[in-house]
Amino acid sequence: MARISPILAFQLIISSLFSSFAMIPVSGENHGFVGSIDPKLFGLQKEKRTHIRLYWHDILNGPHPSAIDVVPSPTKSPTNFGLVRMFDNALTKGPELSSELVARAQGFYASAAQKELSLLMVQNFAFVQGEFNGSTISLLGRNSIFNKVRELPVVGGSGAFRFARGYAEATTHTFDGTTTGYMCCITDHGIWEVHSMTCCIFLEINQIK
Repeated sequence: MARISPILAFQLIISSLFSSFAMIPVSGENHGFVGSIDPKLFGLQKEKRTHIRLYWHDILNGPHPSAIDVVPSPTKSPTNFGLVRMFDNALTKGPELSSELVARAQGFYASAAQKELSLLMVQNFAFVQGEFNGSTISLLGRNSIFNKVRELPVVGGSGAFRFARGYAEATTHTFDGTTTGYMCCITDHGIWEVHSMTCCIFLEINQIK
């Protein structure tokens, strides 16, 4: 049986994706590659406000770290400027790591400032149980971690959170770099957003770094 080269396989996947996009039905005046979409196709309903509170556990070392460095800082900057760290962190109902798991925070953060400790953060909250199981919320923004309150934009979502928009507020709850033998920090986030049920969500998330 003939083998398909990786490049050809990649081209076939991209081709099929574009074909799928082209099949989305549109209504109204057609301008070739642009057309209006009937909101009824997405089942949009009245906007709804929801409040979610979770704890974000970011563990940097120890036997089971949830975050690892993928690009070390190329400089001797005290802010580790240029550092990139990938994470797959638990989002739980309570501040304890043993608390009920609700979602996973998956993404990366990078040290993006030379004179202060400020992170560029890109992450998805992937819900693994409950009414939002299988849905995601996407956040992207600046996190100046020594500020009492930090704000991160909600830029999108999937599943129950299609068309999500809004923002998250984060405040540090706990930081422990010595007593437990591994680096750990807890932070509160609050997120307000609108999504595909056409819903507005306020989400407070506590992080553990």
